[in-house]
Amino acid sequence: MMNSRISIIIALSCIMITSIRAYDTDDLQDLCVADKSHGTKLNGFPCKETLNITESDFFFAGISKPAVINSTMGSAVTGANVEKIPGLNTLSVSLARIDYAPGGLNPPHTHPRATEVVYVLEGELEVGFITTANKLFTKTIKIGEVFVFPRGLVHFQKNNGKSPASVLSAFNSQLPGTASVAATLFAAEPALPEDVLTKTFQVGSKMVDKIKERLATKK
Repeated sequence: MMNSRISIIIALSCIMITSIRAYDTDDLQDLCVADKSHGTKLNGFPCKETLNITESDFFFAGISKPAVINSTMGSAVTGANVEKIPGLNTLSVSLARIDYAPGGLNPPHTHPRATEVVYVLEGELEVGFITTANKLFTKTIKIGEVFVFPRGLVHFQKNNGKSPASVLSAFNSQLPGTASVAATLFAAEPALPEDVLTKTFQVGSKMVDKIKERLATKK
């Protein structure tokens, strides 16, 4: 009987520990402004000394106007994350502004640490994401409308219009990370073994080399 009770207690304890670990812990202080000059980096940034915190740690004006678009993809992403706003450290939120030239594309990519919600500021966009079952969900969105890209799923946005477009993106991470599908596979350093790419895409090595050359010119 005693052994049975002990087993039940152990099982319940394991369940409680698992449940606790499934969520971010609550902050134990009002602020933890990122000290990016500190040599130590944990899962985030160490806290700046309270006496050294200023209003500028919570301010960023970089998404107040459209970015200059000079990429071959015809889009520009301006992040407003913990790297730009130290006060976001430990708060699990960030923003980004994405501007698109006519015909511009934010190519297929993922955010490994966050779900993304986009709000259209200007223009009209074709957007979509692909599930792990290879199901495509796509929609055309316009000014004032919102679309959600679930965490970790491959997604894209394209401006099919003849005028510029822009969105404001919100993330549930202070630093969501971005992994571009094409760049991850063909522009990694050191490079993926060529036979991995040729077998994956069922193409010859010359085609792989051409793709790598094209991506290299777009850096």
